[in-house]
Amino acid sequence: MAKINLLPWRVERRKQREREFYVLLGATAVAGVLAVLLGYLMMGAKIDNQNARNARLTAEIKKLDEQIKEIEELDRTRSRLLTRKNAIEQLQANRSQMVHLFDEIVKTIPDGTRLTGLKQSGDMLTLEGNAESNARVASYMRNIDKSPWMGRSDLKKIENKAGTKDIVDVRLPNVFSLSVKLLKVGDQKPEGGGDAPSADAASTQPAGAQPRAPLGTQLESAAGQLIDANAKASAAPAGATAKAKASAADASKAAGKEGGQ
Repeated sequence: MAKINLLPWRVERRKQREREFYVLLGATAVAGVLAVLLGYLMMGAKIDNQNARNARLTAEIKKLDEQIKEIEELDRTRSRLLTRKNAIEQLQANRSQMVHLFDEIVKTIPDGTRLTGLKQSGDMLTLEGNAESNARVASYMRNIDKSPWMGRSDLKKIENKAGTKDIVDVRLPNVFSLSVKLLKVGDQKPEGGGDAPSADAASTQPAGAQPRAPLGTQLESAAGQLIDANAKASAAPAGATAKAKASAADASKAAGKEGGQ
C-alpha cells in the first residue's frame, strides 16, 4: 500500500531554514563582536607600548638636556678661566711696562719742558704739557722716537699762550699735546734707535772730518744758546750782552747754512 505524507513539509522546511539563518546570524554577530573586541585590545596594547616608549624617550631627553646644561656651564666656566688666564698672562708680560714707561718719561723730557697731564687708553699714551719753545717740543718728540719703550710720537696740538690767562708759568708759554703708541714687551726698539745717520750722508763727508749733527739738533742748540743769552742779558753789562747775542746769532746762522747744504 502506498504511503502518502499529508504533513505540511514545506512549512517545516521553511522553519528549519529560518532557524539555521538565525543561528548563522548570531554566530556572525558574535564573531564580529569578538573581532572588534580583539582589535580594540590589540590597539590598546600598541598604544600603551608606544606611550611607554614615549615616556622613556622623554626621560632620556630630560637627562640629555641636563647634560647639555652641564656642558654649557662647563664651557662658560672654561671661557671665564681662559679670560682670566689671558689677563694674568698679559699682566705678567707687561708688569714691567709701567716701570719702564715712567723711567723713559723721565729720561726723554728735555730741559725747558714740563708735563701737566698724562693719560693712557689701551696702548695709546697722551702727554700734555708746557714748553719754552717749539724747539723744546721737537726735541721731546725726537727723544720719544729714540725711546725703546715708546713708538712714534704724533703732535696733536701746540699753542702759544703767552700773554693770556691760561698760562701758569710765563717761562713756558707753549702748550702742547702729544700722542704716543706704547710698545709691548718683546717689541722694543734697540736703544737709541730711530735717528741713526744714513750711509749716504756718511759717505758724503770728507775723510777725517767730524760727523755733522742732525739739522734738528743744530737748531735746538742754536735756540738754547739764544735763550741762555736772553736769560743772561738782564745781569750782564751792555757789552757782554751784545757779545752773547752776537755769538748766538752766529750759531743760528751756522745752523742755517748747514741746513741749506
